[in-house]
Amino acid sequence: MARYYRYRLPPWARNCIIIIEKVTMPILIFQLVRTLLFPTSLDVFLLGALTGLFIAFYLEWI
Repeated sequence: MARYYRYRLPPWARNCIIIIEKVTMPILIFQLVRTLLFPTSLDVFLLGALTGLFIAFYLEWI
């Protein structure tokens, strides 16, 4: 299995990944508050997807 290295990407792609990584936490917090106040199936799905994305960045899978 080939290991994914973000530093092998072109600079514009690396910048996109860095921006997404920085923006994930505030969006995750907003979605958590929204899900707690108005729980719908879509909100729960989005919260799960954002949590998975945040964990992937935290564990440096991406």
